[in-house]
Amino acid sequence: MNEVKHSYNETDIQVLEGLDPVRKRPGMYIGSTESRGLHHLVSEVVDNSIDEALAGFCDKITVEILKSGAVRVRDNGRGIPTGIIKSEGKSAVEVVLTKLHAGGKFGNGGYKISGGLHGVGVSCVNALSETLEVEVRHDGKVFSQRYHRGIPESDLAVTGETTETGTTITFFPDDEIFETIEFSYETMKSRLRELAYLNKGLTIVISDLRGETERVETFRYEGGIVSFVENINKNKDTIFPNVIYFDAVYVDSEIEIAMQYNDSYNETILAFANNINTEEGGTHLDGFRTSITKVINDYAKQASILKGDDKLSGEDVREGLTAVISVKLADPQFEGQTKTKLGNSSMRTAVSKSVQEGLGTYLEEHPKEAKDLILKSITAQRAREAARNARELARRKSPLESTTLPGKLADCTDKDSSVCEIYLVEGDSAGGTAKTGRDRRFQAILPLRGKILNVEKARLHRVLENEEIKTMITAFGCGINNEYDESKLRYNRIICMTDADVDGSHIRILMLTFFFRFMRPLIENGHVYIAQPPLYKITRNRTDNYFYNDEELETFFTENGRKSGSELQRYKGLGEMNADQLWETTMCPQTRTLLKVTMQDAISADELFTLLMGEQPELRRAFIEENAKLVEDLDI
Repeated sequence: MNEVKHSYNETDIQVLEGLDPVRKRPGMYIGSTESRGLHHLVSEVVDNSIDEALAGFCDKITVEILKSGAVRVRDNGRGIPTGIIKSEGKSAVEVVLTKLHAGGKFGNGGYKISGGLHGVGVSCVNALSETLEVEVRHDGKVFSQRYHRGIPESDLAVTGETTETGTTITFFPDDEIFETIEFSYETMKSRLRELAYLNKGLTIVISDLRGETERVETFRYEGGIVSFVENINKNKDTIFPNVIYFDAVYVDSEIEIAMQYNDSYNETILAFANNINTEEGGTHLDGFRTSITKVINDYAKQASILKGDDKLSGEDVREGLTAVISVKLADPQFEGQTKTKLGNSSMRTAVSKSVQEGLGTYLEEHPKEAKDLILKSITAQRAREAARNARELARRKSPLESTTLPGKLADCTDKDSSVCEIYLVEGDSAGGTAKTGRDRRFQAILPLRGKILNVEKARLHRVLENEEIKTMITAFGCGINNEYDESKLRYNRIICMTDADVDGSHIRILMLTFFFRFMRPLIENGHVYIAQPPLYKITRNRTDNYFYNDEELETFFTENGRKSGSELQRYKGLGEMNADQLWETTMCPQTRTLLKVTMQDAISADELFTLLMGEQPELRRAFIEENAKLVEDLDI
């Protein structure tokens, strides 16, 4: 990498435009004003500290959720410059906090590598916060300033002396902007742990001070992304004993890749550019995928394991692969403000070259592991070919050709998929009740018989031979895996409606496992929901009152007493309700409650699905024993 100069002052700060648009159109800058956008504020502040770590000036970051609900981010970097920028007549701190696209990331002085290409950063956070306080420590002094909705309440002032350096930002999000201002500890923890993996040797501490008991966790991984892959595979049987790791350093970029195969049928590939999770991939991921296929095919030919025109596909060689790709480059080109896809064409070539050299060398030096990998890929190829016929049977010719729909499906009459929804109902009895009680204009009912296949333990051809799964694929119309096409999805909402008992929970998790492994965009794009049928009904004075949990029932008794003449019914299944009751409590858009299934932490979800639905019962038993105390009322 090019040498980074150690001086960092007000001359490194460049101003590109003002801040006003942020409050008017916050979604343009942080993606949304929902929970995802709220947590993006934390990422913007933390990323500034990470940039200091990338530049070699910070080795510890502390993030706190305060009792007030505010978030405080502290680092031991150089501290934001405090001198006056002559063209602005303001301190560099104030310019950084009040001017959009102002920072040390646009010239050639402050940073050589940075995730903040678009530069809205902490100024965006300031604009969208009710209050923000900044503290800068350098040159033996402590500088402080406070803001209200992006407007400084006073000038930057010296408030103390110190021997430390660094920056502390404390902000409270504006409830006039956000739909929720409650931060999720788990969401923040997931991102911070990820950053610790991507920056070996960096210590990141997160604490939550809101509860009666303070929660504190520290992340530091000397193994970096090798530790990342090991953690992802910790509950899986791996093919190779060790993680394959290789890196490369070029004039304006660095590349790190860690990979390891397990005996599952799924691939988990995470790609990062300057510590940003490029969820939509990009050139670095393209280079990796193309090159890994070529390297393995070339070795298989050279070793005479593949002959003639035989060739493995990308799907074949990636089955069971867990990989983390981390690239750091001086001038990243991201698509969109939320930075989910890398566009630098040079990274395609650079990553491809590093894979050819790194993985190629590994295979030559480990012939046994190389042979095992190729034989695994050949088995995957045969399974893929066996699945082709089953896939053809499950695929619909067109989402509008109702003649191809399953016979058990009671479809809706409206053909506008944006307003339509489908209920996946447990059993024919509940399915019949739901069909009678629904609004047939926009609600479709698909009864499923018994428990669907546990796809965590099955290859694709077995999955597609399962009648209930074939029925769902056909009804949805959008295809699975690489053939998934959102434009052909026939329903905007897919609602799992099962009994409120152990069997119902099991059926629901089997459905979610299928969606997660084979139709993940359904979850990622917010199409999957869980219905919330009531647990209790109390009839009093000819009036029915429904309760969805024990707390609601106890509150009712507290407020109204346990008077005689009241009839209490505990629902064991959907079939115990008549059509009108099911409609009123569970299916009517005006009165029902739906839980949306989200994908905020895909790695934790992958780990949990593997643990609960995988091949290692001892791990499942340990999880149940550890969490059994959380279940207060279990019906068996």
